[in-house]
Amino acid sequence: MPDYFVHESSYVDDGARVGKGTKIWHFCHVMAGAVIGERCNLGQNVVVMPGTRVGNNVKIQNNVSIYEGVVLEDDVFCGPSCVFTNVLNPRSHVSRKHEYRPTYVKRGGSIGANATIVCGVTLGEYAFIGAGAVVTADVPAYALMVGVPARRVGWMCQCGERLQLADGQGACPVCGATYAESNGVLRPIAPPRRPG
Repeated sequence: MPDYFVHESSYVDDGARVGKGTKIWHFCHVMAGAVIGERCNLGQNVVVMPGTRVGNNVKIQNNVSIYEGVVLEDDVFCGPSCVFTNVLNPRSHVSRKHEYRPTYVKRGGSIGANATIVCGVTLGEYAFIGAGAVVTADVPAYALMVGVPARRVGWMCQCGERLQLADGQGACPVCGATYAESNGVLRPIAPPRRPG
């Protein structure tokens, strides 16, 4: 008996690895060679292809396909109908399987609904991709990206709140974590306050 949940309408192929406490909901297909960590949640109509890696505590909302070459680290959020690609110039009559480009979403990254992540990029830790954005280049850690093509319009705290910086420094108004920006890079200075 597996120690994860699979809805009766879904398929997990032999050779796929699924971690403890993961939930796979309606009409999903996890293919042989896919690796999914612990405590993940796959919403309706999610496909996870061979050669993919999904970390722990990853949330993949409805209608998302995780194509070969995509790596989602721990605590990643993929919003409804967000899209990953795996080739830059697809043609139905030309095989490009040897041209798949890897895509990395680092720990804690969030991808909004209907956003598109063009293959071959890396989304830095805790990057936040707005709904409908089209990401065509690497994204720095903590960056808030919006638009087509996506551009950085600010910074986001690890807890998911937008940061306001003054003179290159700032604190999250919700959790109290502090950050400093230098040369287009944001780095944490102090962790969030402990509750209570």
